[in-house]
Amino acid sequence: MTESNGLEPGTKKGAGSENAGPEDPNIGDLIAKLERLESTVDEGHERQKVRQTIALVERMPGSRAFTQRVSKYTTRDMAEAFVGAVLFSLPLLVEDGVFEIADYLTSVTVGAIPAFFLANVTFVVVLTAGMLYYTDFRDVQIHRPLFGIVPRRLVGVLVISLLTATIMMYMWGRLAAEDPTSFETVGRITVIWAAAAFGAALGDILPGESTGTDVSELLDRPGSER
Repeated sequence: MTESNGLEPGTKKGAGSENAGPEDPNIGDLIAKLERLESTVDEGHERQKVRQTIALVERMPGSRAFTQRVSKYTTRDMAEAFVGAVLFSLPLLVEDGVFEIADYLTSVTVGAIPAFFLANVTFVVVLTAGMLYYTDFRDVQIHRPLFGIVPRRLVGVLVISLLTATIMMYMWGRLAAEDPTSFETVGRITVIWAAAAFGAALGDILPGESTGTDVSELLDRPGSER
């Protein structure tokens, strides 16, 4: 006589409970569970332990499906973005055509609004976001966004590429050539910024998820608070 355990035939014990999980769990289910756990812990060192566990699981044999997944944002990612920004902006730094494009962007207005200049800035932001989050190069996750909504990686890539474009234009004397106005100078920077942002996005995500500690975990360490 078969002993009854009060469950329907074919149903595993605890399968209907919240903590039971799927009947055939895989690495993705484990990582999702760990990420939910990370969002519930309060202490910085506890979150760091969870992130270390997630990183360990992703390196386990059989986790090939997650080699394209990127969630951490580290100082190594920032360095990779900088290298990509430099490589893509270098060819444009020697081109005088940048001056003509900048003049055009800053001279075309709708009323008093520099429409093409604003359109170019919007294009850079949209292009960078699309490269990071809407292409198939990598499955880039938005992890711990700034103010709860702004992706850290997007801000990092945009800021690093903008600083790279500005510093290199200044260092190579391209901001003073032909005596531009202040607005034309800004326009020149945004032209180079478009290429630098594209390179920074590729430099960040193409190598995959970087090793090292997430920048948010560095800020959560004891002694980092002011």
